[in-house]
Amino acid sequence: MVKVFIYPVNSLILADLVERFGHEPLAVMNQVREKVTSISLDSPPMNITPEDPKIGLRFAAVEVPAGVRGRMALIGPLIEEAEAAIIVEDPPVNFGCVGCNRTNELMKYLVRSKDMPILEVRYPESEDNASEFVYKIAAFLEALSGETGEETNDENKPGPEAENKGEPAEERKT
Repeated sequence: MVKVFIYPVNSLILADLVERFGHEPLAVMNQVREKVTSISLDSPPMNITPEDPKIGLRFAAVEVPAGVRGRMALIGPLIEEAEAAIIVEDPPVNFGCVGCNRTNELMKYLVRSKDMPILEVRYPESEDNASEFVYKIAAFLEALSGETGEETNDENKPGPEAENKGEPAEERKT
C-alpha cells in the first residue's frame, strides 16, 4: 500500500479512487477529523492546538498570511508522508477546493520538489475526457502497486506514453 497525496486535498472522488486500488489517500478530511475528535482541543470553535502554528511555520514563513500557515499545518505533514501524488489541474470548486490559491501553489511546489511518482492530469471537460481521466489514474495506481510488489493486472499497466514529461497538466511520472 502506497500513501498517495491527492490534490485537491479534499476531493472525495480522488480519495475514493485511491482507496479502491488499495492505497492510502492522504487527504485533509482525515486530518480535520483527527483534530475535531481529539481531546487536545479545549475550545472547538478555535480548532487549533498550541503546536499547530509551529507546524505551519515549518512550511511557510512568518510573513505568509496566517490562513496559509494554518492550512499548511494540516497539509504539510501529509506531503512529508506522501510516497506518490496525484495532482488534478483546473478542477471546479465542487471537485475539491482548498480556498486559497497561495496555499495551492505552495502545496504543488512542495509535492513537485519531492522525489516520488507524480501523476498530473487536467480535469475532464467531456465524457470522453472523463473516461481517459479515470483510466490514467487507474493505470498510475496499478503501476504503484507493481512497484511495491503487490499483484497487479499487466493489461492495465500504463504504456510508454504514460512516461510523458511534457506539459505540467499532462501525465508525469518522476
